[in-house]
Amino acid sequence: MADYWQYAVYLLPLAVILGFYIGRLRRHEADSHATLSEAREAGLTEPVSLHPVIDPNRCLGCGACVAACPEQPDHQVLGLIGGKAQLISPTDCIGHGACKIACPMDAITLVFGTETRGVTIPVLTPKFETNVPGIYVAGELGGMGLIKNALTQGRQAVDAIKANGRRGRGNVLDLLIVGAGPSGFAAAITATAHKLRFETIEQESLGGCVFQYPRGKVVMTQPAELPLVGQIKLSTTSKEDLLTFWQQLEKKVGLSIRYHERVVGIEATPAGTFVVRTPKGAYETANVLLAIGRRGTPRKLGVPGEELPKVVYRLIDPEQYRDQRVLVVGGGDSALEAAASCAEAGAKSVMLSYRGNAFGRAKPKNRQRVFEAEQAGLLKVLLDSNLRRIEPQQVHVEQGGKVITVGNDAVIVAAGGILPNEFLKSIGIAVETKYGTA
Repeated sequence: MADYWQYAVYLLPLAVILGFYIGRLRRHEADSHATLSEAREAGLTEPVSLHPVIDPNRCLGCGACVAACPEQPDHQVLGLIGGKAQLISPTDCIGHGACKIACPMDAITLVFGTETRGVTIPVLTPKFETNVPGIYVAGELGGMGLIKNALTQGRQAVDAIKANGRRGRGNVLDLLIVGAGPSGFAAAITATAHKLRFETIEQESLGGCVFQYPRGKVVMTQPAELPLVGQIKLSTTSKEDLLTFWQQLEKKVGLSIRYHERVVGIEATPAGTFVVRTPKGAYETANVLLAIGRRGTPRKLGVPGEELPKVVYRLIDPEQYRDQRVLVVGGGDSALEAAASCAEAGAKSVMLSYRGNAFGRAKPKNRQRVFEAEQAGLLKVLLDSNLRRIEPQQVHVEQGGKVITVGNDAVIVAAGGILPNEFLKSIGIAVETKYGTA
C-alpha cells in the first residue's frame, strides 16, 4: 500500500499536466476547425502569395510551424487538425516562410499558386535575372510581397548586378531602378553602397504599395540587413511609422529618387544597353531592376464622369471624407475596408456598390465590419448593382433594372488593378504560371 501511495504522489502531477496538455490541444483543434470552416464558407481558400504545402506523412504534429508563424496572434494561418499541421486560413498567408524553417521534419514546401488557381510571375534565375540579360526583378512582382523579403531581394539583386560586370560608359548609367517600394528602396541603398551610377524612378511616392495602404494600417516587418544602415529592427509597426523611418533613411543615405515618373517603355539598343522611357524623358542604362508591384495600374470602370477629380482608386485617409457623401465600388477587401473606414470616420453617408450577389472574396472580419456599419445605419450596401454615370454632385447606380440617383461628393473605385504581364511580355521577359509549385 505504501508503494501505491508513493507512485500516486509522482503520477498525479503527471496526470494533471497530461490532462491540461490534452485539453489545450483539443481547444486549439476546435479553434482550427472553426477557422478552416469559416474560410471555406467565405470561399477564401486560395492563397494569394507564397505559401506552405504540408506533407502529412512527414508531419509530426508538433506545432512548431504554428508557433513560428509571425502572423500570430492577429491571424491564425496554420493550425493542428487530426494531429497534423494544416493551412487553415489560406488568404492570410503572406509568405514569411518561417514555418518551413521551424519544421524539424522538413515536411513543408513553399509554393506559388494551387492546382486550381495559378500565379503568373516572371521566369528568374537564382540571382533574380530575367531571360533578358541585364533586366532583373525583385520584390512583389516576382511573387514576394512580404516587406522583409522584398527588402532582402532588393539588396541581393543589386549585389548580383554589381558582380555581373555590366557597366555603363559616358552618359550611360550602370543601373536604373524602377520603383521605390521596399525592394526598390533597398536596391537604391545597396547601389549607393556599391558606388554604382544609378537612378531610381517611382510613379508615386516613397514606399510604393506601402504608401497606398490606408492610414493607420498595421504592417508586419521583420529584421532585415541593409548596407550603410545595418539591421532594420521593426515589428508590428504602422504604415506612417514605417514610412517616416524610410524617409529618415532616405535623407541619411542621400538618395535622390525621381518621384511621379512612370515607365512607359523599355527598349534594347544595338550596343547591349537599354533605353527606359518615361513621360519626362529617357534613360540609357546597362542594367534595369524592376521593383514594381503586381497590382499594376488601377482598373477603371469606363463610365461617363470617371475623369472627375472626386474619383480616386484607393483610400489613403478616411478622415478626409468626414461629412461627405461617399460611394465605394468593389467587392474585395480593399472596397469593404474603404467603405467601413469612411463610415466609422464620420462620413455623411456611405454607399457600397458591388456587381456580385455576395462578398465572397472578402475576409470575414471585413464583412463583419460592413455588416455592423450597415446595421448601425452608417452605410448602405447595394449588391447586384453597377455604377452607370458619375456627375459633379450625384451618381447613377443601376440595380435590378432600375437606376438609382443619389447625391455624392466622392467616389472610391476599389476594383483591383491590371497586372503588368503585358508590359513584361512587351520587353521580351518570359513569364510562367505556377500551379502549386516552388
